[in-house]
Amino acid sequence: MPSESPLVRGEKTTRRDQILAAAAELFARHGFHGVGIDEIGAAVGISGPALYRHFRSKDAMLGEMLTSISRYLLDGGTARVAEGGSPDEVLAGLVRFHIDFALSQPALITVQERNLANLSEPDRKEVRALQRRYVEVWVSVVRAAVGGLNDTRARSAAHAVFGLMNSTPHSRHLPDDELAELLTTLALGALYAAK
Repeated sequence: MPSESPLVRGEKTTRRDQILAAAAELFARHGFHGVGIDEIGAAVGISGPALYRHFRSKDAMLGEMLTSISRYLLDGGTARVAEGGSPDEVLAGLVRFHIDFALSQPALITVQERNLANLSEPDRKEVRALQRRYVEVWVSVVRAAVGGLNDTRARSAAHAVFGLMNSTPHSRHLPDDELAELLTTLALGALYAAK
């Protein structure tokens, strides 16, 4: 099971984790190119140049951030499937896992949405590979729960539902518990309507 936060690698939050979390908030608010190393340092109470003790560059921060998000989603999705249950229960668990992530990490959703193109080529390839594997987890679960779908239709349905669930940074008009319930109902409805 992955940690509770996609940016925390162990049991305890490290300075590196704090830097990534602060950078995520700043990148989401001002864009990757709109944030300097000094602003990230100030957000965690250190000088900008002190960040180089933890990361070789701002690009490396973004790479680790987006790779961590993608790995967290893949590991969490795989863990939800491994918990078992009926196909409908597994699909509902996977939907709820992603919605919980989206509601608890709106800055990371925004950074991933806006900054994938700013990654180095090796980081972009790694993130894309992890994302494809996460999508394939969804494809198998959707096909098991919704009869009559081929891989292409299940993949298209999964991507459409990701758009719905990942819209949370832009649609926070309800309290989180109500929004989670609404998004779960809509996501499952859309997936079952994909027949």
